[in-house]
Amino acid sequence: EKHISGKSSPLSGQKTLPKRRKKTESICYKRSIIATNQPIIWESIYGKEAAMRYKSIVFDFGNVIGKFDGRYILHQFCANDQDYEILSSVIFTNWHELDKGTIDYDENAQRAVSLVPDRLKAATQDFFRKWPKYVQPLEDTLCFIDALYEQDIPMYLLSNAPTYFAEQAARYDVLKKFRGIVFSAPLKMAKPDPAIYRYLFETFSLNPRECFFIDDLEENIEIGRSLGMDGLVFTGDIDKVKAAVGMP
Repeated sequence: EKHISGKSSPLSGQKTLPKRRKKTESICYKRSIIATNQPIIWESIYGKEAAMRYKSIVFDFGNVIGKFDGRYILHQFCANDQDYEILSSVIFTNWHELDKGTIDYDENAQRAVSLVPDRLKAATQDFFRKWPKYVQPLEDTLCFIDALYEQDIPMYLLSNAPTYFAEQAARYDVLKKFRGIVFSAPLKMAKPDPAIYRYLFETFSLNPRECFFIDDLEENIEIGRSLGMDGLVFTGDIDKVKAAVGMP
């Protein structure tokens, strides 16, 4: 199987991991969870114990697991700032609708190609097929995920993304460690709509008060809190996240 980047990487690599769960139409995966009322206990390198404050951790993807830098990504497909301005004005115009799944990904790509000068048509086509491989892994988050996985702490994804990224990201090794994955576009709803949060809770039988949400946008965290799920706006400081969830 080919990986998104075409080579081994922290997001798409050759490591041996549990087999992928069967995929549903909404790009969601589910693994059985043994219910327990006991707190999760961490053993630190100093031999002390600390209780985890939450049973489950919910992650956003963009700028939490992988860096989505639109300017950096688009510059991989154009030679200068002038071309960047032309492409960005076309490519990113409907991105929120792509996240919501209210417009078709391929039709939008074709429309974008039709709107750019002839010299940029090939670059535009390439962008819509290749941009996911330029989402750069955030190493501190990957290490945090590894630590949670080793302690068998359930992890879930709640992320806004177009259908194309949702399909491609299913190959990421890091997401094979998650017990549930929800991408927005296949469901035709997106954060901060409370409906997609409820979908996560109901689909995977989660009590929001037992979950902790990590997202890079304040409004998404606030909606989670309004539904009973605590969270933190991620700024890149993984130690702050560890302190918030009770991980030593």
